[in-house]
Amino acid sequence: METSEFNGLTIHGARELLDRGEVSSVELTQAALDRVGQVDGRVKAFVTVTGEFALAQAKRADERIAEGNAGPLTGVPMQLKDNMSTKGIATTCSSRMLENYVPPYDATITRKVFDEGAVLVGKGNLDEFAMGSSTENSAFFQTHNPWDLERVPGGSSGGPASAVAAGECVYALGSDTGGSIRQPASLCGIVGMKPTYGLVSRYGLVAFASSLDQIGPLTKDVEDCAIVLNAIAGHDPNDSTSINIDTPDYTKALVPDLNGLRIGVPKEYFVDGMEPGVEQATRKAIDVLQGLGADIVETSLPHTPYSLAVYYILAPSEASANLARYDGVKYGYSAQDADSMWDALEKTRQHGFGPEVKRRMMLGTYALSAGYYDAYYKKAQQVRTLIRQEFETVFQELDAVVMATSPSVAFKLGEKMDDPVQMYLNDILTMPANIAGIPGISVQGGMSDGLPVGFQIMTKPLNEETLLRIAYAYEQATDWHAMRPEL
Repeated sequence: METSEFNGLTIHGARELLDRGEVSSVELTQAALDRVGQVDGRVKAFVTVTGEFALAQAKRADERIAEGNAGPLTGVPMQLKDNMSTKGIATTCSSRMLENYVPPYDATITRKVFDEGAVLVGKGNLDEFAMGSSTENSAFFQTHNPWDLERVPGGSSGGPASAVAAGECVYALGSDTGGSIRQPASLCGIVGMKPTYGLVSRYGLVAFASSLDQIGPLTKDVEDCAIVLNAIAGHDPNDSTSINIDTPDYTKALVPDLNGLRIGVPKEYFVDGMEPGVEQATRKAIDVLQGLGADIVETSLPHTPYSLAVYYILAPSEASANLARYDGVKYGYSAQDADSMWDALEKTRQHGFGPEVKRRMMLGTYALSAGYYDAYYKKAQQVRTLIRQEFETVFQELDAVVMATSPSVAFKLGEKMDDPVQMYLNDILTMPANIAGIPGISVQGGMSDGLPVGFQIMTKPLNEETLLRIAYAYEQATDWHAMRPEL
């Protein structure tokens, strides 16, 4: 298969070719590896390319297909964000701290897709320990946006988003703590979904903020997103926060009309500083939903402006606790030129962690410290409850709410690195879904200045079927999802 044919391939498109015998998984995988060889020197989406491993998996997938034992993902090349454990394959979190760490086990999510016959082309670059909005905080290199190599792909799942957009893999799995799947999906012009908290196992996902983290798909269209969600959703006894429910077949929710649905447009989500092109594209996308039969209602979520403050107390607090395990003793980087145990610990963290990780650990440690816990952490948890209750109230009357995914299109590399507050503001429209634990999806909602604009949909917890129905209907009524960057 030519790499040009591979670039735009979806999971369902690849499935048809594989099942008809028009292409083998080995050929598909080789095309993916060739594409990585062609463009990844410029895009830099991969921390590790697993060529030999992928071709071995592809060979086994071809045997399954020949036996008539193929599932939707069997033989289809994909990427995993490099904070998901892969047995025998380095899992670095794009940090010097874990640069040489090779896990002895697979994450539940890794095992699930491998059991389906997926083919792992490699591990995706990210902001170190998933802390960032641009993938400029990787300890190894910056990832570039395939639409404009001078711009960021978003973060922290910038490697997975850019790999899918650049046609280096058919789909990817990322993690979303405050928008880290949806925001890069928006900036790279693909589909990115954060499921309900607890719907997808976090076992084997290297923790950033445990009450916010969730794994989800990055795909080229909504149908692919539903296919991947079918494979990864479900209860896991290894994850104490995993929800024990019977999951439906999400692909059955993909119907192209919205008759009878009430969709809210929260006025607070048209934030100060939103680029005019983004607002224009978002309003046009809302008009499309109305044309498909949805009842569009203006609504209000007045606690939304507090999401940023809540997030940047809770997430760093949880990070400071989670990252305490990196002490230079058990695994990972260990400073050897130390005079004592305490000196070794200090030097390990000094050289093992990058500046953004250190900044967030200090913020979190401060918020949890004696004398400040009630003023900051406890207060943030109380406001979190108000935000969650506000969504619950809105969803008693509405089936979903819609808004832009990011207030801007992809910004230039280096543009916001010296101003953490401006960088943090980039996730202001995605954070509320993590704080409330509800599902959200970003689909391509238009273009502004030649760059993709993300359109975001949120629904009540465990209502992924409605989320996917709205996203699919919108996608079928527009052509934005068919656009691909020229590389």
